[in-house]
Amino acid sequence: MFIVPKNTDLLLTEAEGENLYLKLIEQMNKDFNLANEAIDCSLNSTPDELKLLLHEKIYRLIQYKFAEYLNLLYIIDVSEEEIKKLDGSDLVVLAEQVSFLILKREWQKVWFRNKY
Repeated sequence: MFIVPKNTDLLLTEAEGENLYLKLIEQMNKDFNLANEAIDCSLNSTPDELKLLLHEKIYRLIQYKFAEYLNLLYIIDVSEEEIKKLDGSDLVVLAEQVSFLILKREWQKVWFRNKY
């Protein structure tokens, strides 16, 4: 049964523990490329590097390329309901929260593909 991790660090630790961390990176690269917003995350990236890279990318998209940001969320299939619950008053915090939602959705895809 899929259990949603509580935060980014737990999610990445779980991905590493199940030997699916590389698949998670591959899935993220694939979906970002589909949205024409390549993230270019190396398979050698540590979880901390991945987290920072994703946070910076989302921050820049929200601030400078909002339409592309919305398209990315659509392509990844991030829950619109969860996005609407977020407080957008602090852009840095918002980017961090959206990064977690993206990772959570990508992890869900990888986990289910691996189990079933």
